[in-house]
Amino acid sequence: MAQQIDLLIHNIGTLVTMRGTPGPRKGSEMSEVGAIPNGAIAVSGGLIAAVGTEADVRTALEGAAIATEYDAEGLLATPGLIDPHTHLVHGGSREHELALKLQGASYLEILAQGGGILSTVRATRKASEDELFRQAKRSLDTMLEYGVTTAEAKSGYGLTLEDEIKQLRVAHRLNQVHPVQLVSTFMGAHMVPEEYKGRADEYVQLLIEEMLPEVKRQGLAEFCDAFCEHGVFTVKQTERLLAAAKSLGFSVKLHADEIEPIGGAELAGKLGCVSAEHLLAASDSGLEAMQRAGVIAVCLPATSFNLRLTNHARARRMIELGLAVALATDYNPGSSPTENIQLAMTLACLNLGMTPEEIITAVTINAAYAIGRGDRAGSLEVGKQADIVVFNAPNLAYLPYHFGINHVNTVVKLGRIVVSQGRRME
Repeated sequence: MAQQIDLLIHNIGTLVTMRGTPGPRKGSEMSEVGAIPNGAIAVSGGLIAAVGTEADVRTALEGAAIATEYDAEGLLATPGLIDPHTHLVHGGSREHELALKLQGASYLEILAQGGGILSTVRATRKASEDELFRQAKRSLDTMLEYGVTTAEAKSGYGLTLEDEIKQLRVAHRLNQVHPVQLVSTFMGAHMVPEEYKGRADEYVQLLIEEMLPEVKRQGLAEFCDAFCEHGVFTVKQTERLLAAAKSLGFSVKLHADEIEPIGGAELAGKLGCVSAEHLLAASDSGLEAMQRAGVIAVCLPATSFNLRLTNHARARRMIELGLAVALATDYNPGSSPTENIQLAMTLACLNLGMTPEEIITAVTINAAYAIGRGDRAGSLEVGKQADIVVFNAPNLAYLPYHFGINHVNTVVKLGRIVVSQGRRME
């Protein structure tokens, strides 16, 4: 029987495959993107059946039945983009805090006034599950149109068992109906809730004894994350929580050293976290501890940009030290209210000093490994998911260079065209 090919994407000007040794790209390896000129990709059953030059792919497909051929018209094609750090499900918005920011109020000062995360907690608790679903779906539609085919979604705006479960259920529902595949992270340790003010240790105990076991029992998250920061959770409290999460079978992540260098990066290395995120204030010793433990550094340049910070994550130093670096939007209603991963890519170039090759690595294969999906997504290789983006761009450098617009032409998810001419297909 002739091989059945569901989709053949041909006439690709430059095909970025990210093929190579299994595992995240570290240090100088981040410049190796596996680019192929005059490329083609064949898809069968939602998976990649052949990838290479068009001549080689057509030779491999000789005699195959091809259902649909798609002409990429000489454009750039890459693996589907992956956003490994978002706070997708939440209630409300925080544009009312903009005036405070313009007056010079810091992130922690707004938080101390009952704003910030605590403001979103109140809105999320008030919202119904259906309201949260509709709001999150709109954001997920936008992410898809910007080329994201897989994303992480953290909880952390409920801070009670009922409301954390509500957030996680919304992400689970979206995963059943939306093209973007979601990976859920439980982040009940996003903030100490107002009803536990001054009793952070008691709240950590609640997380350990009640919330973590129930989230695990219901199978609603595979990662656990915590905000290790001055005025939020101490290194000691964070270590206690994440050690308990690991004992229950969760993989662990860590919001580390975003504002002040309190030892979060060192803790991420000690615990062997899958990733540590933010890292604007991380010390060299902390980064070195992460490198030794194989912790992926997830940088969030849109957040430092929106908070009007003068310092940014030291991506160049991370790469010099041999770390694997990933990039994400940190989409949330306060510090980074954007679903546009292409904006984060441009900011990574301009403010973090990353090259176009390092950037595409950071939003594909390294991002995939940061959320435990490196075995099936993040690169274009035979047998992996057919998640593909065709950009209205002549080359890779054009993506961060020509900023402020959406470059996506077409998005393929699991072998199906879900965005055409920049618009989602229902």
